[in-house]
Amino acid sequence: MNPAEMVSETEKGLLLQLARNAIQTTVQKGRKLPMVESLSPLLREKRGVFVTLWMEGELRGCVGLPYPVKPLAEAVQEASVSAALQDPRFPPVRAEELRQIEIEISVLTQPKDIEPDQIKVGVHGLIIRRGNRSGLLLPQVAIEYGWDRETFLSQTCVKAGLPPTAWKEISSNLDEPEESDFLLGFEAQVFSESDLRKKTK
Repeated sequence: MNPAEMVSETEKGLLLQLARNAIQTTVQKGRKLPMVESLSPLLREKRGVFVTLWMEGELRGCVGLPYPVKPLAEAVQEASVSAALQDPRFPPVRAEELRQIEIEISVLTQPKDIEPDQIKVGVHGLIIRRGNRSGLLLPQVAIEYGWDRETFLSQTCVKAGLPPTAWKEISSNLDEPEESDFLLGFEAQVFSESDLRKKTK
């Protein structure tokens, strides 16, 4: 990741606080998210982001905006609330769970075309699309499960509801490729509340 795209330690703390405040405000009080002012230029840039919620070491929600369509601070707030309340795999986070929730943020680079042999496990996340099906996996997922490059590609296809080998067809420059078929790679700067707690000890 280009150093100019990196979030500073101070900005990490602010984004994590924005995420927690957004979740608490919505879950506990049902109010709209507060406006954020006095932000650094980077936090006003449009960036893709994912917010992952953990509880007792288990996934509790993960939702994001993979493309840079909103300013980073606003995107973090929106993704945080969505991860807490709208991930269809989990029931909405309850107020009594908030103290147990651990927040992790992944700030993404702009997704770009990537060839399978360019993928670096643990560095790149992937987005695959074929027809009306698409799937995304963050770079840390491959590390968590110990996947090699081909398994990572296959699992991204599975996430999209595609056959595990669909990536081979997308990357083989078909004679008449669909405009909607693509394989994209991105990088992510990943940080969590527990990371910041360790650094402040």
